[in-house]
Amino acid sequence: MTMASVLPPPPPAPSGTDPAASTTAPASAPAAVTAAPTPPRIRVASPGRVAGAAAHLAALGLIGPAVFSALFGMLGAGLGLLAALFVGVIVLVAFVYVLFAIAWFERARLDGLYGFGLPPLRPRRSPRPGFVGVLDTIWLQAKDPGQWRAVASFTIATLLGIITLAVAGLAAWGLALMISPIFGWSNTRLLGFVPLEGVAAPLVGLLVFVASLAAIVGLAVLHGVIARAILVPSREAQLEEQARTSDTRRAGAVRAAEVERTRIERDLHDGVQPRLVSIGMTLGLAQTKIDDDPEAAKALVAEAHASTKSAITELRQLARGIHASVLDDRGLDAALSALASRSHIPVTLDVRLSRRCSRPAEAAVYFSIAEALTNAAKHSRATGCRVHVRLREDGTLWARVEDDGLGGARIVPGGGLDGIVNRVTAAGGTARIDSPQGGPTTVEVNVPCAS
Repeated sequence: MTMASVLPPPPPAPSGTDPAASTTAPASAPAAVTAAPTPPRIRVASPGRVAGAAAHLAALGLIGPAVFSALFGMLGAGLGLLAALFVGVIVLVAFVYVLFAIAWFERARLDGLYGFGLPPLRPRRSPRPGFVGVLDTIWLQAKDPGQWRAVASFTIATLLGIITLAVAGLAAWGLALMISPIFGWSNTRLLGFVPLEGVAAPLVGLLVFVASLAAIVGLAVLHGVIARAILVPSREAQLEEQARTSDTRRAGAVRAAEVERTRIERDLHDGVQPRLVSIGMTLGLAQTKIDDDPEAAKALVAEAHASTKSAITELRQLARGIHASVLDDRGLDAALSALASRSHIPVTLDVRLSRRCSRPAEAAVYFSIAEALTNAAKHSRATGCRVHVRLREDGTLWARVEDDGLGGARIVPGGGLDGIVNRVTAAGGTARIDSPQGGPTTVEVNVPCAS
């Protein structure tokens, strides 16, 4: 962890005009836009997977009924205790998140068994702040279609598991019937009514045993087919999702490029261009005085020289805002350290990266942090910022910037926060901005490491 001191130059980031005293308006980026490649067709009928599925079904046949008994008990208790408002609501909220836990377990179980390549199920989270955001989060979780699909798969697997246990019992009976002559059993009857004498008993036992094994194999294969149909999107759905993803990312990239071009034009027109015009006028004035008043001409040349160095500094900052070379040379950690050292306000960095990510991912996170620091310095009256960067286990590059300012920031088209959303969307990630009145303002971005 490093603490950056206050130094004069501002952070070299895309500028924005996001007022800090406006109505609270937390915003979020569009939904995650990572386009996963089409997974290969999984064989659910291979011998190993059939054996594993049969074992899974047998286990679910034992524990599934207990799980659903507990679920229905929670649901009944929650509805019955709604009159005692808080108790019933707490039980129902717990019911929603128990369903989430079952769905998470089911997806993890099926992915481990079949290798579908399913992403881990994550809790839903509302972009809204405060108590309204809590209620919205619970509602989003309660209606999450991915959660309900996984619960449906668990329910079907439990029913198939109960049937599997019954068929396994029938197979055990057939096996016992096959070996009954060895133990000298007599008076054997099929289904308790039809007497089996002589070789009839072992033959019937063999037929029952083989049929039961075939039924167990069929149930295991059926389980895989149903699980794939419920949880793995079809080829058409995958192509449609990839098309939507491409459109969203292209729109974000176009919008980010437009905002960047506008920023460069504004910085050149309002900063460097007037300074260069002033330098030209100063040198012209010095040229007219060089014979009559050499001392005044020297003073004007010195002034032009100082203005030239300032213009060079501005151009360097502008170029750094377009492309941070240190990001390519030394990585995100070093680039953020340099960025924090130029900040007007103290910045506490906590960067933990085990490896490098792709250039687009690092650039999106770098410029998002730079823009968040710029807005904190310009608008929020913050006295400090905290920046956390992590490389998560799911392969996403996550960053969070939090200041201690006044809050109330909102997204303005063409402004800095709008630029963050567009840059992150173009890189295939998501952005979440939370800025209630009174602060703090937090900017959180997630970008696929290989975007």
